[in-house]
Amino acid sequence: MRDDDVLAAVRALAPALRERAAEAEALRRLPDASVGELEAAGFFRLLRPGAYGGLAADPAVFYAAVHEIAKACGSTGWAASVLGVHPWYVAQFDPRAQEEVWGADESARICSSHAPTGKVTAVDGGFRLSGRWHFSAGCDHARWALLGGLVTDGDGRPVDVLTLLVPSADYRVDDVWDTVGLRGSGSNDVLVEDAFVPAHRALGYGPVTALRCPGHDVHPEPLYRLPYAAVFTTAISTAMVGIAEGAHEDQVTAARERLGAEPGRRAAEDPFAQVRIARAAGEIDAARLQLARNMAELYAVARGGARIPRELRARTRRDQALATERAVTAVDLLMENAGRGPLRTGDDVLQRAWRDLHTGRGQAANDVERALVLYARDALGMDVHDPML
Repeated sequence: MRDDDVLAAVRALAPALRERAAEAEALRRLPDASVGELEAAGFFRLLRPGAYGGLAADPAVFYAAVHEIAKACGSTGWAASVLGVHPWYVAQFDPRAQEEVWGADESARICSSHAPTGKVTAVDGGFRLSGRWHFSAGCDHARWALLGGLVTDGDGRPVDVLTLLVPSADYRVDDVWDTVGLRGSGSNDVLVEDAFVPAHRALGYGPVTALRCPGHDVHPEPLYRLPYAAVFTTAISTAMVGIAEGAHEDQVTAARERLGAEPGRRAAEDPFAQVRIARAAGEIDAARLQLARNMAELYAVARGGARIPRELRARTRRDQALATERAVTAVDLLMENAGRGPLRTGDDVLQRAWRDLHTGRGQAANDVERALVLYARDALGMDVHDPML
């Protein structure tokens, strides 16, 4: 299976995913059929290493697939972007951890919750882990979880931030996800009670940020030399932009038939509606083009074997957050001129997109102001210590 075959297969799934959008909201998680179809299409293989049956694809193909999924169903696009990016992250771990995840089942999926909300205690040979982690999208469809942990010394002072890889046998999913938007993403809580995590299943933020991870010794593909912050945050922003484009396409179609504010005129004939449609399209295009440009430049540097410039990493973080802001702005513009239809409860594409985008905007990586300050401080030559860079 080639990268292009996967993208074509994902595009062919779009009508079915769109048809199940209401079902996903009702279930408050992804329908099993949708996950199964994405698996069969090869989507979850895109960023998995070749050593474990993956494609180690050009990241542009992965993001194009995420965009198509999110256009059809926002919740599915969001959860798929997260589940789909995690094979890339597991490939950064010690080879022993990778073998545990994929050795017996190359299709094993991984969820995550990276905020270090649990308790981590260093013990002989590894760590003891306990706590509750929130907002783990797609966790009902995963066999492993990547969980953030803060390691402290004897006086309670933080000494390291880790990501710990935990099998589903050592955690349980608490069904608490009941939100206004992204309802179908199944972003439930993950609970761990005193699980042992061996040292080889822990990865510190230091090696990740420095691009010197244990997995680099076994995976030669340039895909795995990209910065974590760029790969992960671009995934969720791509989903956000896809949601906005799906809503825009729906509203353009609806405007051709819907009556406008003036009696006897269709909405499509209203010049003010036309302006909003055009401005929304411009916001979406700008967001998508910036995301694509940055990832293409990052990948080109990685393929050449050179050090990725810090300014490119900072720009990628800036544009990722701005892409989210532009997606929200685009759908807000469309809502202003959509009439009363989206205000009614029910299965309305624009209303769902509006709810999904405003919910996704609250994700920590989508904090626009924080991303802009980080970029400005870096550009001004000031010290910047941020794991999202």
